[in-house]
Amino acid sequence: MDSVLTVTGGIPLTGTISVRGAKNFVSKAMVAALLTEETSVLRNVPLIRDVDVVSDLLRLHGAEVDYDQEAGVITITPGKIHLPDPVAVDQLAGSSRIPILFCGPLLHALGEAFIPDLGGCHIGDRPVDFHLKVLEDFGAVRDEQELGLHLTAPRGLKARKVRLPYPSVGATEQTLLAAVRAEGITELKGAAVEPEIMDLIAVLQKMGAIITVSTDRTIIIEGVKELHGFNHFALADRIEAGSWACAALATKGDITVKGAQQEPMMNFLNVFRKVGGQFEVKDDGIRFWHPGGKLKSIALETNVHPGFMTDWQQPLVVALTQAEGVSIVHETVYENRFGFVKALNKMGAHIQVYRECLGGTQCRFGAQNFRHSAVIMGPTPLKAADITVPDLRGGFSHLIAALAAEGTSNVIGIDIINRGYEHFMQKLNALNAKCEKISISD
Repeated sequence: MDSVLTVTGGIPLTGTISVRGAKNFVSKAMVAALLTEETSVLRNVPLIRDVDVVSDLLRLHGAEVDYDQEAGVITITPGKIHLPDPVAVDQLAGSSRIPILFCGPLLHALGEAFIPDLGGCHIGDRPVDFHLKVLEDFGAVRDEQELGLHLTAPRGLKARKVRLPYPSVGATEQTLLAAVRAEGITELKGAAVEPEIMDLIAVLQKMGAIITVSTDRTIIIEGVKELHGFNHFALADRIEAGSWACAALATKGDITVKGAQQEPMMNFLNVFRKVGGQFEVKDDGIRFWHPGGKLKSIALETNVHPGFMTDWQQPLVVALTQAEGVSIVHETVYENRFGFVKALNKMGAHIQVYRECLGGTQCRFGAQNFRHSAVIMGPTPLKAADITVPDLRGGFSHLIAALAAEGTSNVIGIDIINRGYEHFMQKLNALNAKCEKISISD
């Protein structure tokens, strides 16, 4: 069975919704709980598919997981964990790359780990080679098997100097989770410093880790012999907050996002204001609205933090189709993140994608055959169409386009949005969207 959302667009989204913990942090904090046998408590946890996947993987390894969905509190007690059947791991992890981050904690606890073939959204290359190199440099030995890779650490993990060729979030997380209990001092250069990374470091420090973050993307991790349970309130999901803000802009609406935080969204807020949107920071969230009049075109380049986040790019492009003039967006983080614009053009947008690095500096994709720059000409009225969700963020962008378009659209495969957006159907209803979800046979 698949799901289709029938959307009648052209209606401004207005009202108040809430966001909880960041998808890109919560799952990693749950994995960090395996670094100790003690109980850990994570609060402000969203009800999303990724949390279910990690919870099931933790249980598969023998941990006790209790999730109070209404309160958003998850309690994890690893106790004495074990390595499960690889077939079961492979079946559970089919839509998630999170199992590779289990390796550090499992190698510390058991001396072995298993990595199944990895899934996720098809937005560009996310190689596991560097994850494996870090683990092997720390002393892990790999054995290629039919369903994936079996890793062992015969002599335990030993700290090493690590230099990232690019500030990869996943590689930084891998190094942190492996290094906190490795013997010796790890110097990680070229690290990612996203707010979600800093919140993971805060969790690890609460557990007893000794981690120093310098201003030059260098992180020093002094290995400790044991860690303890944590109690932590997860930072809000800045991606979801930005997505709803773009929905307000595209539909000429007015949305208050309770739980949204100003500090991790400062770059987004600057761009939102430049385009012509208005916002008000409140004690309990941020209100976003279209003030009327014309939106302004911009030139924008995505980048790692503190740059403009790549996950904000796709929903913003939808809003830029309604801006006066020519906007240029240069994507520097993922090479194939403009696949979603085909559906927007089908709906009446005028977007062209190019191989060249437009509107910014030369990036690592400039000499390669990737269409990673987009030129958006507007404003162009959007018209209803039948569209298929390509990936998580692209799917939400298609949803925004359908909400902004005149007429009734059918958005196919909408369930993928459950991976990263909590209660999105209830939130649409709260914002007076006119839509109906139906299930169909393949």
